[in-house]
Amino acid sequence: MTTTDPAGTAEDLVDGRLDQLLTERDPASTPATEFLGHQFDLGLAWVHFPEGHGGLGLGPKLQTEINGRLARAGAPSAWLRNPIGYGMGAPTVVAHGSDEQKQRYLRPLFTGEEVWCQLFSEPGAGSDVAGLSSRAERDGDEWVVNGQKVWTSLAQRARWGMLVARTDPDQPKHKGLTYFVIDMDQPGVEVRPLRQMTGDAEFNEVYFTDARVPDVERLGEVGEGWRVSLTTLMNERVAIGGTVPPRGAGMISYAVNAWKERRGTDAARDELMSLWIRAEVLRLTNIRASETRRTGTPGPEGSIGKLASADLNKDITSFTMNLLGADGLLYGDYSTAGGAAPVGLPSPQKAFLRSRANSIEGGTTEVMKNILGERVLGLPGDVRTDKDLPWVDVPRN
Repeated sequence: MTTTDPAGTAEDLVDGRLDQLLTERDPASTPATEFLGHQFDLGLAWVHFPEGHGGLGLGPKLQTEINGRLARAGAPSAWLRNPIGYGMGAPTVVAHGSDEQKQRYLRPLFTGEEVWCQLFSEPGAGSDVAGLSSRAERDGDEWVVNGQKVWTSLAQRARWGMLVARTDPDQPKHKGLTYFVIDMDQPGVEVRPLRQMTGDAEFNEVYFTDARVPDVERLGEVGEGWRVSLTTLMNERVAIGGTVPPRGAGMISYAVNAWKERRGTDAARDELMSLWIRAEVLRLTNIRASETRRTGTPGPEGSIGKLASADLNKDITSFTMNLLGADGLLYGDYSTAGGAAPVGLPSPQKAFLRSRANSIEGGTTEVMKNILGERVLGLPGDVRTDKDLPWVDVPRN
């Protein structure tokens, strides 16, 4: 069901719900899970989702206003508590899940009671996700999963994983895939953290040995896993590169703060202003994109923000390190090593190290350029000799 109101009343409806939420659940004294649960029940989780599933069936533009007002009130952030579930899992479930799956997954996903992870990349299938080799074989009303995934962020905390596995190796690589939601707390699922150069272990290797998935946990039809995974991938790029911080906030604040403390040459001031302008242009572009977004799969334009933010973040943090001089070598401690990454980036040094991953995670910069060239600019695609071959016949190392 979709909420339909006369022109001009959608904002009033949202304002009224926000007033009700903040009156009935004071962010300063209400546990985060309880506050977010009430936010979900009032349709303010994803306002463009259907009623009863965390939304009100309204335009996504209003979500920016909701998030801004709640942030100013000191409310907890569902995105920070469960970034992969919030940004990628929820849009995939609402676009391809059954009513039962939506009822089961969306609310605890939003409250952070059940963290999600994304099980796509493999040692032999990174940028070419469709080339993956993890298998799922039918066994009555269940599927038996064997294989390995890698670079899986937050798998060590996840209750559910978004899994794409090969169910028909005799089909071409894009057609023999199926998409599942898999229980990460079952026997046969082994998670091994990978330490990165920041000292954190945000991501992991995941091994499946005869792990089981009930068929009712499948998203989409058998063999339609690639189509469903595109919803996740496109939303992933929006989630990584499409955030809309307040003006002057986010990564650019590191450079501005360093400038205030250290100052620098006129040339450095000009470089800072150039970076600030780039950050503001990206912020405004992401606002425009978020206002036109609809439930389901975002368009390829989502790759613009992802591509631009990766380059910008590296440039901003490099500039900040130059301003810090020798102090940029003082990293701090590695006390979080082996655990989940803490929320936020506690130092400019860590921001510099972490930003190196921005051009790799969620699709490499090279992949983003191909997507924009082919699907936005209409340029000829790369030569793909294996597109129509059965997967079993594709040469592999």
